[in-house]
Formats: sequence, structure tokens, C-alpha cells
Amino acid sequence: MPSSESPRISPAPEQGTALSSRVGYVEDVAPGHGTLPPRAWYAASDAPSLSLNGRWRFRLSPTADAEDDAFAAPGYDAENWARVSVPGHWVLQGHGTPVYTNHLYPFPVDPPRVPTENPTGDHLYVFDLPADWPDRAAGGGTVLRFDGVESCARVWLNGTDLGEFKGSRLPHEFAAGHLLKPSGNVLAVRVHQWSAGSYLEDQDQWWLPGIFRDVTLLHRPAGAVLDFFVHASYDHTTGEGTLRVDSDVDGRVTVPGLGVDVATGEPVTVPVRPWTAETPVLYDGVLATAGERVPLRIGFRTVELADGLIKVNGKAVLFKGVNRHEWHPETGRALDLETMREDVLLMKRHNVNAVRTSHYPPHPAFLDLCDEYGLWVVDECDLETHGFVEQDWRDNPVDDDRWTPALLDRAARMVERDKNHPCVVVWSLGNEAGTGRGLTAMAEWIRDRDPSRLVHYEGDIDSRDTDMYSRMYASHAEVESIGRGLDGGTRKRRRLPFILCEYGHAMGNGPGGLADYQRIFEAYDRLQGGFVWEWIDHGIQDERHGYAYGGDFGEELHDGNFVCDGLLFPDRAPSPGLVEYKKVIEPVRIEGSGADGTVRITNAHDFADLSALAFLWSYQLDGESVDAGALPVPELAAGESADVKLPPLPAGTRGAEGGWTVRAVLAADAAWAPKGHEVAWAQLPVTERTVPKVSATARPVSRDGVITLGPGVFEARTGTLRTVGGVEVTGLRLDVWRAPTDNDEGASWQDGLRYGPAWRTYGLHRMRHRLDAVEVGDNALTVRTRVAPAARETGLTTVYHWTCDGARLKLAVSVVPEGDWSVPLPRLGVRFGLAGSADRVRWFGGGPGEAYPDSRSAAVLGRWESTVDALQTPYVRPQENGARADVRWAEIGGLRVEGDPEFWFTARRWTSEHLDEAAHRTDLVPGHAVWVNLDHGQHGIGSQSCGPGPLPQYVLRAEPARFSFVFTKTS
Repeated sequence: MPSSESPRISPAPEQGTALSSRVGYVEDVAPGHGTLPPRAWYAASDAPSLSLNGRWRFRLSPTADAEDDAFAAPGYDAENWARVSVPGHWVLQGHGTPVYTNHLYPFPVDPPRVPTENPTGDHLYVFDLPADWPDRAAGGGTVLRFDGVESCARVWLNGTDLGEFKGSRLPHEFAAGHLLKPSGNVLAVRVHQWSAGSYLEDQDQWWLPGIFRDVTLLHRPAGAVLDFFVHASYDHTTGEGTLRVDSDVDGRVTVPGLGVDVATGEPVTVPVRPWTAETPVLYDGVLATAGERVPLRIGFRTVELADGLIKVNGKAVLFKGVNRHEWHPETGRALDLETMREDVLLMKRHNVNAVRTSHYPPHPAFLDLCDEYGLWVVDECDLETHGFVEQDWRDNPVDDDRWTPALLDRAARMVERDKNHPCVVVWSLGNEAGTGRGLTAMAEWIRDRDPSRLVHYEGDIDSRDTDMYSRMYASHAEVESIGRGLDGGTRKRRRLPFILCEYGHAMGNGPGGLADYQRIFEAYDRLQGGFVWEWIDHGIQDERHGYAYGGDFGEELHDGNFVCDGLLFPDRAPSPGLVEYKKVIEPVRIEGSGADGTVRITNAHDFADLSALAFLWSYQLDGESVDAGALPVPELAAGESADVKLPPLPAGTRGAEGGWTVRAVLAADAAWAPKGHEVAWAQLPVTERTVPKVSATARPVSRDGVITLGPGVFEARTGTLRTVGGVEVTGLRLDVWRAPTDNDEGASWQDGLRYGPAWRTYGLHRMRHRLDAVEVGDNALTVRTRVAPAARETGLTTVYHWTCDGARLKLAVSVVPEGDWSVPLPRLGVRFGLAGSADRVRWFGGGPGEAYPDSRSAAVLGRWESTVDALQTPYVRPQENGARADVRWAEIGGLRVEGDPEFWFTARRWTSEHLDEAAHRTDLVPGHAVWVNLDHGQHGIGSQSCGPGPLPQYVLRAEPARFSFVFTKTS
């Protein structure tokens, strides 16, 4: 039971009015009044409950005081009102429009005042109690619970004003039993889009008013459980767990699987299996009081800051995490259980082990799923005041004592609701709220209430109030410097662990550089990983655009597609970025030299051994598997390695490119994936490919305005290729342009070169091709050109050298830069068009998905097939996409192309210029040709839409280059 000294937060008193006596609470900095103290959330008990979710009557008014309160009285005629779904947002149901801003407040910054134009939704729901609902004579009471309302709500039940509240992503309860009747109960809720609370909720997401989480009626029998706190620690030295359940109402705790039967408040120590994100062992128990039985799911684990590290059960953990906003493209932040489960399963299947709940506590059922399936959780408070950065944080509520009760209320509602979840290992005070006394007060309250977890806040740069040093988007070099202890800072901070609470900005094509970050994380103990920003694109399903983003609803202020920066597309299809991340963070490392027949297996888990995995080998020749089998691997403990012998090379492997593929898969069905699910893999080359060679034996022949060279036909005047073996080819020439990615475009606030704007400044999107000479030799056709942008002296001297052995046509390209190239190239290669009927694509190279120089870890070398349309990656804002890496050969539209060296292959039904012009997927209209890019080089991706650009080794500098392709007509 909480001690008398344990702080509990009660609602602050109302502090006056600003609009009128009727709606003054909207601009009151207090969290509200009339609500019950916060308490632990649990999904079910043996006490009756009634969901009030469903179709509610709804009326929208333009201002907070446009309508009177008569609608709240029983008997009010609302038949002509619209209907909306609860949970839901009214702006996604045809009433008003969404608004997206990253950090700018979409109203004047004059805290706590809000505009008179304040969309206000009146909600009505009439319900009957079930026939078996306990009557008042049975004793006890009833609680009316709201799990989430944005941003301010006033509540009436059967005409009685229960009170009002703010704190959109937090639960609020009212005592309601004394007002209930058997039938015809009228629940009325007035919801205001803007309130004083909106200043605390500037969280880089759509502003979406409404009752967006569950509304529930909970019977509270006499002697029912009120609040309770499950303390379940684990001693890794003895293997024992200590359980104590503190309860506001005395009772007993039973855990049959452990033989536990003790009174509340009484500790008991027993041997247990610990809970971790890798081994999420939960023990079923029951908290029973005189009036109620509450099921418990108990996970034993101990979180501590020890030896300068975040440790769980005595071991340092490496967070391989994501930031997760709640999102669904049709229902916004109103998620059902299956959507939440889909998120968790996708995370587990992509090797993600941690979630930061940016930037508010999630629906509580999500944490149940994290307990069950195993994810570390940084639970973040419903707090962000980012918009105050525009005025150098002047008047920031977190440094204004008038707002401290509201901040403490939010901290308490998070901690009290979620304190019994073993998955929650860190409390986060909020996000991008500057600094101030209010944050210190929150940290002190949380530590006093729950010293069993650590405290995080990225804005606390000196770690005054926090247990770790946290940053966003620090460069690779800075992260490595921090790992080496060379970052400076206060003495306290230098002794703390470091995490990147946000990195790898997953906006559009990208992020690049994840593998480079992971290598640094694993090289230094102090670096305990990070959380990629973010989990899912917040595109809104839209008939006009496919998926809409900021500005598509006429917002006067918006941040465009910055709201689409996730590892999942809005429909929850994994992006190439998530596939890359899965590979980068895989929990088993498979390394070695295929040539010596030995592979080194390292268990990179923090806790689990390899007993759940089976290892498989296969051997490929020229991308096709010729043999396969099981690979015996010891059940290595976490951190252990072993050298394992591969079988002898299969017979008949000479003269082809060969290599091993070793895979780690689930040996049996797991809760989160079926048997055979791939967890980790590696490819180990044995023999190198044979580079295509073409003897220049055919002679070019000029006749009737064309030049024929073997199967190739060229225009005599320009040397332009027309056909290869009868296959028409359009406009083959050097290409350096790509439709800039979001990461190419960069963020306006960043220092340094932003590549997309620089490329446009230099005119790389409008290169001109000057023909200097067409030379017909004895065994070659040579075309000399200069490729350069208007208004610039820089250029690329480009020579196309064609030869043929009678059947195969070879193009050798040489490029020499001229002038001072102070910007890199987007790409370097050739582009040409094929007939629009070209569709099927086969290739030997990296696949199955796209890859770029700094996002290619997940590219599997093999033979792949696709349609042209399926090669496209459907980013919400169209941009460069779809390149396949390390391609040896590709076949499309009747042509086979081989490269020396390997090349990047792209094919699409529109040009890069058309792709660049498109704002939405629906703007991309297939043309009459399929445009193919064969690239010698691609510029890296990076994550400069919010983070650093590509590392130097991935920058495509304008340097002399030679590359070649061999064209053959396919049979």
C-alpha cells in the first residue's frame, strides 16, 4: 500500500475564467476539476463494465460558447444532429478538416489564451444499463472513464455537470453511480479543439479533436480494488524474484504458478524466470479484495543505473528501437486492438526491441501487448511545448509555476496508469519542451513515486534531472566522440549512459547510414543504442491524393509531408527503411570468409541464447541455389561466439560466381512469428563473377542515314542508338539527375550543404547535351559530347564508345568533369526509354527491394523477377526510388544488359523529371515508354530531412569515371 509520504496528485482547483463563466475552463491552466485521482489501468476484472463506444450524436460549433448547455439535459431533441463514431476524430468523419504542423502552433501564441474560432463538438450518447447491472442497494459505485479526448472536455451525465479535464492522451475518471438510472441515461460531452492544454501538446502530429479513445462505465463494488502497485523485482545473482503488491484496499495476491498466496503489502521471494524484452516471461496472478478480483500479469525484472549503464537484471541493454506515434490512415489516433497488435508483431518480426512512445502515453492496451510479446518501453508523458522555440522559449509553460500543477497531473496520470507494466523501464518527462522548473518538479515527483525506473528527457542537456544523456540526430562522428568519452559536459553527464532518443529520420527514401550508427553503438559500452524516427507515415487516406499530408486540407500553416517520416507506409506495409533496419539490428551476427569454409556465429542478444533458432545454409551459383542444408550451431549464450564449419563446396562450381548464404530462422512457432521466420542472414562470397568481354570484331556500316553495328542501329547524324536487335531504344544518353528525396532536400534549419537545393541551383535538373563528334572507325562507333547545365561553366565531357562481336553490343562510357564541381552528382549513368509494353524484369543482383549506397545492408544477392510497377517504392511524396544494387545483368523489354562493374538498375513508367514534379502518388501517370537507368554511381541517402547527410564515403563526387554495358536481344 502506498505510504502516507508517497505523493498522489489531485486535480488543481479552478483558477478563474477568461471567456465567460460557462467556458472559462477552456483557458484555465489547471488540468480540470471533478475527476477522480489517477490510478492503475487494467483491462478487465470480475466487476461489470459497459463500453460506451459506438455511434454518438454530434453537433459542431465554430466557437467554444456558440451553443448553450441545454443539449446536456435529458429529453433534448438531437434527432437532426449528425452521427460520429466514438472512438474517433470528428475531422476525419466529415466535420471540419485536419491540421498538421511540426512545431508551429496553429493559433497565436498568447498562453493560456486560445482563439475565439475554436471548433467545439457536442457529443450525445443515450444508453441503458444491462439488466444485471448492480443497483445502488448492492453498494459500491460506478466510474465513468475516458481514455483519451483532444483537447479539453466537459462532461454531463443525466443533466448533472461532472466536471472538465485536459490532457488529451491521458485517462480521466468521474464518479457516476449516483446519477445512473436503469434506462435512458444521457451522457453529454462538449469537446473543444483548442484549450490551454493545447500549449502542452505541440507534438509534431495532426491536430485531431475528438473522443478518440474508449469511453467505459465501470461498476465499483463495495470493497473493490481502487489503486494498486505491483512491485516485482529480480535478483540476477540468486535467480529469485521478490513480489509485493501494494493496494489501497486490503486483499490477497495469488500466483498459482509460483505457489504464492500472500496479503497485499506483504513481500514474498521465490525462484522465478525473469522478464526481458527477449524472454517476456509473465506469471498470471490475481489481486482479490472483498469486492473484486483483478487479473495480474507479473513480470519480474530490475532496472537500475549501475556502472554508468542502463542495466536490466544486471545486464546492460542495447536499445534497437523506434519512436511510435499512434496512427491509422482512416481513423487517426483511434486504434483498435488488432492494429496495435499488428504494430507489435511487425516490430518483433523486424528485430526491433524497444519503443519510445512519442510523445505521449499510448493506448494502455498497447503496453499490455509489449508486456506479452516483449518490448522495452520508454513511456513518454503527454507534453511538448516546441512552438515556444519561435520566441526563444519566452513564456514557456514548463518554466512558469502557474502551469506546474498541470505538468504534475500529466506525470501522475502516466505513472499511475502504467506503473504495473514490466515493459516500461524508463519514464520520459516529455519532448522538446525546453527547460524549466516544472520539468524538475515532474522528475522529483516521479522518482519519489517510483524509484524502480529511470527518468529520461532529451532537453536536459546537462542531465540535471535525468538518468541518461539523450540526444537527437547527433552525427556519426559526434556519437563516436561521446562513446569515447570526449563529449565534455558536466561531470554527472560524463558518467551517464548515452542514447539517441531520435535518429535515422525515416522520411521518404531512407534513412541512410543506419549500419554505420549500429557499428558505433556496438563499439562503445556507453552507447546504448537509440530509437529511429519514426514508426509510421501519418498519411490520411484521401480520394484526391491517395494519402494526404500537411497542406492538403488548406491549412494556413503546415509542414507538408514532414508528417510522413515512418518506417511503415500509412497502410502498414514495411518500407525499405524498415527492411534495412531489420538487417542492421539483427540479433545474430554471421561473419566469415566463404573461401575457407568457416563461419563465425555471434549471439548478439542481451539475454536470450540461440536455442530458439535453427541455422540453414545454401550455396548459390550465379544467383541460383544449387545445394542447401541444416547447419549445426551450438546454443550459444548471449554474447558468445563460435566458429562453425560449412560443408564441402558442391561439385561443379568452377567458372561461375559462387557463395554461401547462411540464415538463422525460428526453429518453432513463436508468439510473434511462425516457424521458419528469418531472424538474421549473411552471404559469404567464394568465387568472383566473370566480367563480360566483347571482342571488337564487327565493323560499323553507314547507309541511308543510319549506322549499323552488329545488332545495333544508330542515327548517323547524332550517333544516337535506335534499336538493338529490332528492340526500339529511345534517347540513350548520360543522366545525372534524380528526383530529390526528402533527405536530399534537407531541413531548412540545418547547417551545411543541402543537396537537393544545391543541385537545382547548379542546374543539374536541366542538363544540356552538346554533340561534338560522331566518329565511325574500323571496329567502333565513337560519339563525343559535353553535358552541362545552362548558366554554368562546369560540365562533363562524355564519350560513348560502341563495339560489337557480331551478337553483343558493348557501350563503354567515359566521363571527365570540367570546371569546379563543388556539389556532388545525384547519379551517374545512362538512361534510355523502351516501349511501354515492357513489363517483366529479371535481374541478377541485389534484391528483392530497393537499395542505395548507405542503405544497402538488406540487399540479398540473387536472381529476382518483378513487374515494372512492382519495382516502384510508393513513398507518399514521390521521389527517387526503386534502385536495385550490385546488378550483374538485367532483362527487360526484350533486352539483356550486363555491366562492368556491377551497376544500379532502375525502371519506371515516367521520367525522373515527371517524378520530381509529382506531389502525390496520384500525380504519376504512366507514359508511352518505360525509362531505364543503368547507373555507375548513386549519391547516398543519409537522413538530412532532420538528421545528418550521407557520410563522405557515400557522396558521389564528380570525378573521372569509366563503365560499360553489354546489350543483347533476349530470345
